[in-house]
Amino acid sequence: MDNNLSSSTNLSSLELDQDSLVEETNNNNNSRNHLRSPSTTTSPPSSATATSPSSSINFQQPSTNTTIPTMEDITRIDPSPLISSQDGDSSTQYTDDMTSYTSYAEQELIDSQHKPNTASNNNNNNEGDPHTLTPPTWHDTFVHPFSSTKQFFIELSSFFSWEFLSWMAIQQCFISGGVFALVMSLGLPLFKELGIDASRQQLYMTMIFAPWAMKPFIGVASDLFPIRGYNKRYFAVYSILIGLVGCCVLLGLYQSGSAEAAIAAGPEAVQSFADWIVICFTAVSYEAATLDILGEGKYSELMRKYPESGSSIISFKFGWSLLGSIITQSFVGPMSDAGYFHILFWIALMLSVTPFYPTLVGWIPEKKRTKDEPGMTKLCSGCLFDKGSFQEKKVPFLVITACGLAAPIMAAVTTYASLGIGLAVSAVLLVAFTVATYFIFPPTFFKVFLAIILTYCSNVSIGSGLSYFYTADAACLPDGPHFDYTYYITITGVVGSVVNFFGVILYQYFLSGWRFRSALIFTIVIGALAPMIDLIIVMRWNVKIGIPDKVFFLLGNAIFENLVGILQSIPFSSIFAKIAPPGMESAVFAYTVGIANFCGMVSNLLGSGVIKWSGMTTVGDDCNFDALPNLIVVFSILIPTLVGIPATFLIPNVLQTENMIDWEKEQWYVSQRDGEEPLSEEDVENNNADDDRDGGDSRIESHLL
Repeated sequence: MDNNLSSSTNLSSLELDQDSLVEETNNNNNSRNHLRSPSTTTSPPSSATATSPSSSINFQQPSTNTTIPTMEDITRIDPSPLISSQDGDSSTQYTDDMTSYTSYAEQELIDSQHKPNTASNNNNNNEGDPHTLTPPTWHDTFVHPFSSTKQFFIELSSFFSWEFLSWMAIQQCFISGGVFALVMSLGLPLFKELGIDASRQQLYMTMIFAPWAMKPFIGVASDLFPIRGYNKRYFAVYSILIGLVGCCVLLGLYQSGSAEAAIAAGPEAVQSFADWIVICFTAVSYEAATLDILGEGKYSELMRKYPESGSSIISFKFGWSLLGSIITQSFVGPMSDAGYFHILFWIALMLSVTPFYPTLVGWIPEKKRTKDEPGMTKLCSGCLFDKGSFQEKKVPFLVITACGLAAPIMAAVTTYASLGIGLAVSAVLLVAFTVATYFIFPPTFFKVFLAIILTYCSNVSIGSGLSYFYTADAACLPDGPHFDYTYYITITGVVGSVVNFFGVILYQYFLSGWRFRSALIFTIVIGALAPMIDLIIVMRWNVKIGIPDKVFFLLGNAIFENLVGILQSIPFSSIFAKIAPPGMESAVFAYTVGIANFCGMVSNLLGSGVIKWSGMTTVGDDCNFDALPNLIVVFSILIPTLVGIPATFLIPNVLQTENMIDWEKEQWYVSQRDGEEPLSEEDVENNNADDDRDGGDSRIESHLL
């Protein structure tokens, strides 16, 4: 997958004033006394990568991106969660019906409401405060890795329940980093075996990725249509079943010799065979995207309530996803070289079913909905419709839903009709969503939204062209690198995932204290240097100076570019969570992540067109990659830098431990159209307190907008 978004930092602008940082930290600690206690929460579905996959796709197996800064002149603020000073188990306590949970950190907030403020609190004096954040050190992290890791999980559990963290670990390791990584890795060897060229293969992979851009639609459907009383549980269960069906069809479709039979039958048979593979892979992708959005919705809600938790949950998520990716890539390459695709599909089937039981028993905690709630109507047996919420906020619902449905339609039109028409429709849709966002959301949200669009669309992917260049055989490209899949997918993939692990750790303990804008600018600048590695290999300069292709690619692309990629993904994932408004965490989070993934799809469609229109020949016995160096310079270096850096100035220059948007100050959830007076701060606080007493339900509240 492609997180080909670069981001970098102007080190001279990163000098932080020590006194101001101390004051900000004190204010954060004091403001914690005024946080409301979260009672039962339910976070509707929301990436990514990106990146996940929240993020755009990189069809070149090792992902490309940015590197790491020196922190000598930067005062670091740790975004780790505040730790309870009480002794005892810090795990979350659940009720029998899984409708509420309270961790020790949350219970302290409840207790603090009944205690008078001390003089020290009033004077912003945090000396001796057990909740004061203590920045981790290199010594703690690397000399005592086990105790440091244990402390990280203890801190994390003070904000997120162990059941929810366990569900997140299973979903990220076995689904996002497991079965989804498996099908995305198989895209290159499977389609190349069928004789499909790089441009067409990139279109297919974009189609497979389409469910990740459907997140807004999935989020809205989950919010409006509780199944058997739950907004998320059965949407997740049904997505798992869809993924299982896709794997079962693959097992029946792809038998020994089936690819050879399709090739022998002619181009139409190959097209039909490839189409069925795409449909099955898309079903698996839908499972991964749906489960991912559910987890994102939950943690985005808690990140908004506890901004001091920083990016810890994002690091947790990426860590488990990378672990799954390492395990998956370790066997995909050798088995692809041996042609054991059928066995790989059996493995995909087993991985797809892993989150079924934890999801069914409710490890994603949520409040059960009933037809007796105001505005709730019964559609059919087992399915409710939140008509009140829909009628109250019809416009944002329709815009968010349209965003989710646009991606698969656009991908289908582009893949099976016309690339030019698909790109034109994509441009119109992006303009329409931008205009709608301008009129619906506050100015700060719109600016961040626009920055996301510009940054993601500017990273035009030519990953399939590079993958075909690296894996071309001697008949196609006599002077090429001639990488086999064991090296290209497994060795470089595993090395890249290990590097990503260190990238997560480095980000958590170093870059997490930077301001968002600084972190993004830094990775953009460094990310512009990463494609130079591809350029050097394509031009064969490394061979001229005596460095073998495999050595140079491993040290450069697999290590440097993967490190850049993960450092870019984490801050954007945190931004997606922090701009979600209260009461609409799920739908708006899904909207921003969906737009990012939609832009990633557009960048891949553009890349497919660029590869096609450049005149490159990527399959057969006489390949032509002459245009590839120019494409790298223009679309991987110049455009992302020239567009990405100015775009970061649209993002608020706040620390990652701070809220990005003050929704109460924005007064966004006042119905100005109905002529209502803006709410006072006291009224807003009273409304929020009422929400908490009602169970902290995460559906769209009637007073929003």
